[in-house]
Amino acid sequence: MTIQLKVPSLGESVTQATIGPWLKREGEAVGGDEPLVEVESEKATLAVPAPAAGVLRRILRQTGETVAVGEVIGEIEEGAVASAAVQAPAAALAPASKRLPAAAPAAAAFQAPAAAPAPPAPHAPAAASGPVRAPPSVRRRIAEHGLDAVAAGAAIRREDVERALATPAAPAARAPAGTVGERERLVPMSPLRRTVARRLLEAQNNAAILTTFNEVDFSRVLALRERLGPAFLERHGVKLGFMSFFVKASIEALRAFPSVNAEVRGDAILYKDHYDIGVAVGGGKGLVVPVVRDADRLGFAEVEKAIAELGKKARDNRITMDDLAGGTFTISNGGVYGSLLSTPILNTPQSGVLGLHKIQKRPIATEDGQVAVRPMMYTALSYDHRLIDGREAVGFLVRVKECLEDPERLLLEV
Repeated sequence: MTIQLKVPSLGESVTQATIGPWLKREGEAVGGDEPLVEVESEKATLAVPAPAAGVLRRILRQTGETVAVGEVIGEIEEGAVASAAVQAPAAALAPASKRLPAAAPAAAAFQAPAAAPAPPAPHAPAAASGPVRAPPSVRRRIAEHGLDAVAAGAAIRREDVERALATPAAPAARAPAGTVGERERLVPMSPLRRTVARRLLEAQNNAAILTTFNEVDFSRVLALRERLGPAFLERHGVKLGFMSFFVKASIEALRAFPSVNAEVRGDAILYKDHYDIGVAVGGGKGLVVPVVRDADRLGFAEVEKAIAELGKKARDNRITMDDLAGGTFTISNGGVYGSLLSTPILNTPQSGVLGLHKIQKRPIATEDGQVAVRPMMYTALSYDHRLIDGREAVGFLVRVKECLEDPERLLLEV
C-alpha cells in the first residue's frame, strides 16, 4: 500500500516551510518513525519521520523547495523491501568548481557557490545527486564556508569538508560593480534566520530595553559541585551543571520581583504565577529558546535532564513548536562561547532576559579587607523599562547573586 508523506503542522500561523536534506534516497528501506527529511520553517527545523516501515518509492519535492503545510512531498510503499542494487555511490569533494578524481575516497561532492549576480540554481533531483546526509556539526561547517553539495551518497564526514576547504579554489570572474564580486558570497537567509532577525528588530522597536549588571562569586557553587557532583551523577544519571543553579536562582528572584515575569498586554500588565524558563541554545540551524515548563516544580536533577534533552533536540534539529512556545523568562549563556560581558536582548513578549558569562578568576576584596582570587562571573539583566523599574531590575540581580553565593538558600527556598 502506498502511503503519502506530508509536511506536518509546524505551529500556529506557520503555513510554509523549506525542504531540507533528504536522509534517504529513492528505493531505500525505511523503518517506522525513522527520520526521512528535514523541514525548516520560520521557527524551527523538524525531522519528518516515516509513517510506516517500507521503501521510499518517490521523492516529490527537492531540497530547497518551498512547500505548504499538508503538501505531499514523498511516497512510501508500506511493507516493501528495498532492492539490493540501491547502494550509496562514491563521489568526491571539490571547492570552487574543481573536483577530485572519481576514485577519491570521499563521501560526497561539494562546490563553493559561484560569485555571480544570478540566484543559485535549484538542487538537482534526488535521483541524480542523492540526499545530503551529515551530522548537524558537519552541516554547520558546510554552511559556514559556503560549500554546496553537488553529489552525495554516503554520509558526509568532517574530513571530507576539511579536504574541500584545503583545495585551492578556481578564480572567479570579476563581477560588475554593484553585484557580488570576487571573494564575496551571497547566501539567502534561512526561514529561521529571517524570523530571528524580525523578532530581534521587533524587540528593539517595541520595548524600552535597558540592561543592568552585577557579578557573582562562584566559590561556593564550585565547592558544592565538587563535593556532591559524583553522588548526584550516580543517583540521577546526569551531571550537576551550572544551569540548574541559575534556573532555581532566577525563580527565587522572579518570585521576589514578579514584574520581571510579567508582560505588557496593550494598556495592561499580565502577571504570571507560573515559571516556564526559556534556555537559549545553539541549534543546527541557529539559536533557539526551548522552554523548561513549570521549572519551579522541578528538582535540580529534573531541571538538568530537561535542559540536556532540549539541547540535544535542538542540535539534532528535532525541536518542536511545543518546545519553543510559552516561556515567561529567558536565560542566555554566552559564557559557553567565551563571552565575558554582553547585553542580551529580550525574547518578546517577555520582559526580562538574564545573560550569563564566562567564569573567570579575578582578584577581589573580601569582607575582611583582604585580596583573594575568586572564580567570578558577570551577570546581566536586560529588561523592559515600561514595566520594570531600575530598582526592581537591580534587586532581581542582587537576589540571584545572593542565591548563588549561598546555594543552600536554593535548597531551603529562603
